[in-house]
Amino acid sequence: MRVVVAEDLFLLRDGLVRLLEAHGFEIAAAVESGPELTRALAEMKPDVAVVDVRLPPSFTDEGLQCALAARGKTPGLPVLVLSQHVEQLYARELLADGNGGVGYLLKDRVFDADQFIDAVRRVATGGTAMDPQVISQLLSRHSQDRPIGGLTPRELEVMGLMAQGRSNTAIAAQLFVTERAVAKHTSNIFGKLGLPPSDDDNRRVLAVLAYLDQG
Repeated sequence: MRVVVAEDLFLLRDGLVRLLEAHGFEIAAAVESGPELTRALAEMKPDVAVVDVRLPPSFTDEGLQCALAARGKTPGLPVLVLSQHVEQLYARELLADGNGGVGYLLKDRVFDADQFIDAVRRVATGGTAMDPQVISQLLSRHSQDRPIGGLTPRELEVMGLMAQGRSNTAIAAQLFVTERAVAKHTSNIFGKLGLPPSDDDNRRVLAVLAYLDQG
């Protein structure tokens, strides 16, 4: 699986490269700026890109915008964005085209190698990997004035894990309950939020996040 890495800090970029290579990924390119990222994505056509939000020369959201532009030219190009802080706008922009193959993690997650590598692989295969803190903020933001306020504490737990991209099997293991119980909770969640049920993990994640981030 070929990866393009974009990170302006040498030590972190080198660390990402070494970590990915240790888990069997091939590094197609490791770059430090927005223009370099644009060229690498166009020329290398990687299986997945791991991109810092803030890259030179602007140090604003150059990495994110380069990645989104590349997805515009190659729909569904898998992109995992890394950010120092939670920015709900970044998550919304990544999810906007509804094609999946996107992820948004805080840089702290890189230090949990298993979690980070799982996210890279999930995004590379067309799935969604959203940082738990992003999900938590979205849930908190809408809990007072949307139907989400009618969810039980357990349903909120299930929805948070579901929105991270977890399957029913993974959610059941995380919460120490049966898959049948998880299926019942997800059915209740969809019903309360007025969303059509779906067995497609990525589609249901996008649906829930899109609903939560309306308005």
